Amino acid sequence: MSSTSSITQVRGNVLTPHGWINGAINFGDLICNIDGHALDHEPVDGSPYANDGDYILPGFIDLHVHGGGGKDIMEGGDAVDVIARLHARHGTTSLLATTMTAPLEELEVALKAIGSASRKREPGSGRARILGVHLEGPYINPGKLGAQPDFAVEATLEQVDWLASFAPIKLITIAPEIDGHLELVRTLTTAGMLVQIGHTLGTYDDGVAALKNGAAGFTHLFNAMSGFHHREPGMAGAAMAHAEYAELIPDMLHVHPGAIRAALRAIPRLYCVTDSTAAAGMPDGDYTLGRQVVHKCAGGVRLADGTLAGSTLTMDQALRNLIAMGLDVSEASLRTSTYPADYLGVKERGRLKPGCFADILVFDRQFKLKEVYVEGEKIDLAHA
Repeated sequence: MSSTSSITQVRGNVLTPHGWINGAINFGDLICNIDGHALDHEPVDGSPYANDGDYILPGFIDLHVHGGGGKDIMEGGDAVDVIARLHARHGTTSLLATTMTAPLEELEVALKAIGSASRKREPGSGRARILGVHLEGPYINPGKLGAQPDFAVEATLEQVDWLASFAPIKLITIAPEIDGHLELVRTLTTAGMLVQIGHTLGTYDDGVAALKNGAAGFTHLFNAMSGFHHREPGMAGAAMAHAEYAELIPDMLHVHPGAIRAALRAIPRLYCVTDSTAAAGMPDGDYTLGRQVVHKCAGGVRLADGTLAGSTLTMDQALRNLIAMGLDVSEASLRTSTYPADYLGVKERGRLKPGCFADILVFDRQFKLKEVYVEGEKIDLAHA
C-alpha cells in the first residue's frame, strides 16, 4: 500500500478505534493522521459533548450484495460495476458480490465478471472495492430455498475449487445437514475459506456440529433456517447460543426489532448486511434476482407468492435503523464496518486509523450522508 501525494482533510467528530476525536482526519489513499481532542462520550445531540460537527465514520463493508441500480450480480458483464457504484453512493466502500443458486454455467458467467472486477479498481470509477465473492448456494437445502431458485446440489471440493478458479470466494453458504457437507465445512475451513450456515433445515445439533467443524457464522440470521422453539431450538437457537459472528438484515422487514435486540444480546459480533437486490435504489416495479422475477413495492422485494426476496436496503439506511433502535453511533458503526472487516480478516479497512485505507464517510447531524471516500477517492453522490 502507498499513499498518494495529494492530501485531503475532513473535519468533525471522528470515530476512531479508541473513541471519538473532535478534529480532522488527513488522508491520501491511506489515512495519514487524525488530529484533535478526545471526547469522553459520543457527541450526539443532548449529551454534554454535543457539538455541531459532522460525524466521520469508517466506510461500510457489506458481505451480502446481490444487486442494485437495476442490475443483478448473476447478469455478469458490467453489472458488478453498476451495483458497486450504486452502493458506494450509499456509503458502502467495499463489498462481497453475492451469487444465487443457479446451474454451474450461469455461476461461471457471474464469477468471471466478479473476478475481473475484483482484480482492479480504476481511479475515477466511483465504485466500491470488490473484495471477492459470497457464494450463496448452490450448496443449500432444497427444502429451505427461501427466494433461491431450485438448483441446489450437494457440494464437492472439486466443484468449489473449480468455481474458485474464476474469482476469489471469500465466503460460502452451506447447509451442513446435507450428506457430505459437514466434512466439506472442515476441509474448506482448513483451506482458509469462511463457511457460513444458511438456507438450512438443520437442527440445533447440526448447527453445533458445523461450528465445531469450523463454520464461522450464519447467513441472514433467522431467515431461511429452522427457527427457535424452547424445546427445539433449531439452527437459530444454535446461532444464539454459540455463534461469535452472524449476519442480519436490519431493514425491519426481514427481522422484527425484538428479534434483532435478542440477537444483539446473544451474538457478540453480530453484523449487518443488506442482501440487496437489483431493486435497491430503483422505483417500484419488476426486477430480476438470478433467474427469478421479483417485485418491489412498499420498500420490500417479493416473489409472486409473497416470499421476501432480498431487500432494497442500503447500508446508510441500515445504520440509521440501528441508531433509531437505540444503539450508540459507535456500536452501529462496529456492526456495519468493523465487525465485517474483522470477520474477513481485513485489518486495513473498517476502522479509521493511520495506515488504513481512506474509506471514509461524512454524515450530518441527522445522519444523512454528505461525503464518501473510497480509498481516498471522493464519490459523486449526485444520484444517490
